[in-house]
Amino acid sequence: MSDATSRPRFGPNDILRFFLELVAIAAVAMWGIFSWPFPWNIGVGIAAPALVILIWALFNSPRAVFHLDLFGRSLVEIIVMFAAALALFSLGGPMQIVAAVFAVVAAVSGLIHGRRQLAD
Repeated sequence: MSDATSRPRFGPNDILRFFLELVAIAAVAMWGIFSWPFPWNIGVGIAAPALVILIWALFNSPRAVFHLDLFGRSLVEIIVMFAAALALFSLGGPMQIVAAVFAVVAAVSGLIHGRRQLAD
């Protein structure tokens, strides 16, 4: 087996999906910090992104602890990305536009990834 075939392939959509994961974590952290009063904003601002990271690591990461089928992984991804978009939307103002753009890009990227997984 050659070295080129043993390495995982990464395409532009994989890079976009990683960026979307980072944005989702940041969005939930911003929501926690800006939506709660002072003593609570620190706790929620740390706990909310930690929960998103935990859920992603348990179910959707390449080395996930719980291996789900394509439907299960897609459902977890939809929940995480929807929560991030909802968190951005709840911040109001121009963040609502950012939330809409994020939701559309995440949905299209997820569809492309899902179709590629079904083809494999």
